[in-house]
Amino acid sequence: MRTVQMTLDERLLASVDKAAKKLKTSRSAFTRQALREALDRLAVSQLEQKHQRGYRRRPVKAGEFDRWDEEQAWPEA
Repeated sequence: MRTVQMTLDERLLASVDKAAKKLKTSRSAFTRQALREALDRLAVSQLEQKHQRGYRRRPVKAGEFDRWDEEQAWPEA
């Protein structure tokens, strides 16, 4: 692991410290997890955008997925 230096405003730092204490973890561990989660959200967002572009370029045609209707299993309400 590498050590990095960051600049955070006082309110954000206080919030991070409070959350880390509540979760019984360190500031560094909390920040690492927050960064991982942010990167995961970014990756999902990029995939969603890629899918949207693909469907705009090649929209679903009427009836294209009709044959799958019988395969759907919906739970009883």
